[in-house]
Amino acid sequence: MEELNERAQNKTTAMEFTFLGFPESHYVQTGIFLSFLFMYILTVLGNVTIVILVITNSQLHTPMYFLLWNLSFLEIWYTTAIMPKTLSVFLGDSTSISFNGCIVQMYFNYSFGCTEFFLLSAMAYDRYLAICYPLQYSTLMNLKLCCTLAAVSWLLGFLAMSTPTVLISKLSFCGPNVINHFYCHIDSWISLSCSDTHAVETAMFIVASTVILSSCLITFLSYAYIIYTILHIASAKGRRKAFSTCSSHFAVVVIWFGSTMFLYIKPSKRASVEMTKFVNVLNTIVTPLLNPFIYTLRNKDVKAALKHSLHWGQRKVLCD
Repeated sequence: MEELNERAQNKTTAMEFTFLGFPESHYVQTGIFLSFLFMYILTVLGNVTIVILVITNSQLHTPMYFLLWNLSFLEIWYTTAIMPKTLSVFLGDSTSISFNGCIVQMYFNYSFGCTEFFLLSAMAYDRYLAICYPLQYSTLMNLKLCCTLAAVSWLLGFLAMSTPTVLISKLSFCGPNVINHFYCHIDSWISLSCSDTHAVETAMFIVASTVILSSCLITFLSYAYIIYTILHIASAKGRRKAFSTCSSHFAVVVIWFGSTMFLYIKPSKRASVEMTKFVNVLNTIVTPLLNPFIYTLRNKDVKAALKHSLHWGQRKVLCD
């Protein structure tokens, strides 16, 4: 009986966890905080700009930009799922998080990540139809199909993490409570559990394999057909025009898939923890930051809409 009481007491004290973050000096931590804060503000502002542009400009009311609107809207919440808490960790104000708080943060962070895979696949399929079947595109990619692709992406993204989340919620934590990360990263967190984590690890492996491999297959098959079609366009001008319609999305795909695959292909267990932290910075902070800039700098329609909105704003200020 005493052993059970002691174990229950230990489990209770481990219901709150502490983030290790990047164990550096105070000055380095301050520098990291300012860098992360700057990137977070730019990420939110950039993606909010894309969301507003797509809503307010009628020339962007097409399937391609509707899916881009979904991606930008997702990026705002994907980075917000971890950044406020991460900033408080680096600032030193609040380095602890409750068990339930960790569950919620992990669920939303990974669900948004899964949704992004599916959205990028939907966007790749949209570009495949636009370039490989230009005459039938408006018929094939109608409003119903476009909304269905977006809705299914969100639904599958959040359903994918439901089983691992339920399994994690049943784990016991009765030992160390320091998470060697700057947010509730699943690998760093469940390694602290005193329960058998085999079921959780198996579920996560199945989810990661299914989501990544299925989205990779759809995305890269779409681009294989796209590249094949572009190379068979007779005129150089036609090839440039066709490539320009998908170059922005392709750049986002390369960054996102590259950083994600790097997370799951680690050269050694010793280097994996610290390497995972730095690659997670790229995956959860830098990629959402780059997306709006890639689309605005490489996309003529978005640049035109942005210029139009800025000119309209200037005229309104002058008239007022």
